[in-house]
Amino acid sequence: MREKLRSLVAEMVRGGVPLDMACREFERTFVEEVLAAHDGNHSAAARELGIHRNTLSKKLEEPPSRLRRVSLAS
Repeated sequence: MREKLRSLVAEMVRGGVPLDMACREFERTFVEEVLAAHDGNHSAAARELGIHRNTLSKKLEEPPSRLRRVSLAS
């Protein structure tokens, strides 16, 4: 898993993705995966993430990063 992450990070660095955008995208993807693993149950996902359910909802309300909009358009 670490090697896959290193490869992804290297690709992002070569693509000029700034650190703050990479962190936002990682967090968003991680949260979405945990939520999917709990079949959309916000309370269970928040518990696994160690955050309050309201915090999870706020994170999901944030607009997607520019990186996501660009990669989805491709």
